[in-house]
Amino acid sequence: MHELSLCGAIADIAARRAGDRAVEVIHLEIGQLRQVVPDSLTFCWSMLTASTALDGSVLDVERVAARLSCRACAAEFGLTDSFTFACAACGGLDVAVLAGEEFVVTALEFAPA
Repeated sequence: MHELSLCGAIADIAARRAGDRAVEVIHLEIGQLRQVVPDSLTFCWSMLTASTALDGSVLDVERVAARLSCRACAAEFGLTDSFTFACAACGGLDVAVLAGEEFVVTALEFAPA
């Protein structure tokens, strides 16, 4: 379960940026291609932050849909449920990932002082 190590990295980022302020919410963007299970991430977060300065904070996860671009015909398309990386327009397999690989802490919300 790599979600636990991801939570450790998120906690390090939040703790460094927060200083002495209490963190309430950590906003994340996680791409569809990142193979992160949001429920597992949330479970690991509560386990990892228990009895720490981040105890009680929550993760707000925004999923970013995968977007691909065909290098042959320049068509842009998203992934279907079957995760087919073939171009929807020409069937070509030479594609570039435009979005969907994100894993970013976008914002921290602090408790009122």
